[in-house]
Amino acid sequence: MTQGKGIQIVLAARPRGKVTPDDFRLEEFALPEPGPGEFLMKVDYLSLDPYMRGRMDDRKSYAEPRKIGEVMPGETISTIIASNHPEFLKGDVVLAHSGWRTHAFSRGEGVRRVAASALPVTTQLGVLGMPGFTAYAGMKGIGKPARGETVVVAAASGPVGSLVGQMARIADARAVGIAGGSEKCAYLKDELQFDAAVDRRSADFPAVLAAACPQGIDVYFENVGGAVWQAVLPLLNQFARVPVSGLVAQYDGPGLTEAGDHLAATMRQILTQRLLVRGFINYDFAKEYYADFLRDVPKWIAEGRVKYREDIIDGLENAPQAFIGMLAGKNFGKLLVRVDVGK
Repeated sequence: MTQGKGIQIVLAARPRGKVTPDDFRLEEFALPEPGPGEFLMKVDYLSLDPYMRGRMDDRKSYAEPRKIGEVMPGETISTIIASNHPEFLKGDVVLAHSGWRTHAFSRGEGVRRVAASALPVTTQLGVLGMPGFTAYAGMKGIGKPARGETVVVAAASGPVGSLVGQMARIADARAVGIAGGSEKCAYLKDELQFDAAVDRRSADFPAVLAAACPQGIDVYFENVGGAVWQAVLPLLNQFARVPVSGLVAQYDGPGLTEAGDHLAATMRQILTQRLLVRGFINYDFAKEYYADFLRDVPKWIAEGRVKYREDIIDGLENAPQAFIGMLAGKNFGKLLVRVDVGK
């Protein structure tokens, strides 16, 4: 007996440079009854994140790439609609790595129930989820800002950058955010209370950034790379710390060549300024900081010391275009797809 059909989005082709809609394909699939020890989930919300771009390329990384024809990866908030599993029951709301699909089967591996909370369930994919912990882990484990220091973060209106800047403020450091456009910069200053906001689209961006950091930069949280890194590099103070969680400006290929052209200058600055530059994946710090993250960030939200913003798109079929837009910086806040638009 079947329960109907679901839809999913698979990797149709390896991108050649920038991602295009032709790199994805929408497919239908059957929904049979779950087998022994299985349960069937209806996906409510899908998280879209920059790391997914790396999964589309066939190259060595910290995780296996998607094969052509495989479902695009992604974390979701889902509701169990049928279960033959003793621990996961019909009606449970769960956090799972279901991918870009409307429904998914599971035997429970890597699935976690979402606890009741006063905060919206979507926060489990944003400020209280992987992006939030990326900011928290990078700041606690590598950045370690001290009172009076200057902390700079790019993509500062996004889910990682916004928490980085607000954590800098909580540490009594000076928060400088880099974002694209006047609306995002106003949000950083007026809503999130950053000390300064710099528009990366400014014609004289390096000079504007330098003016916003008169005492140099002590912590630069790197999640963009490219031209932003080149503007930051000469401003880094001695013993500055650079947590590197992403390089979104370089994911589509050409930026890698640009970065290579500046390798000598980067290495010279690392040496002369005695910089600490460390790449990390958030789960590198799970043992040390995850429990503290679950304690601190909800408390900061309740106290009004941390605010967050979500950008929700309706319909799984719109995920590819939303993802392409995110890589170009068009989203404003944590990007989510409301898969179950009927809710």
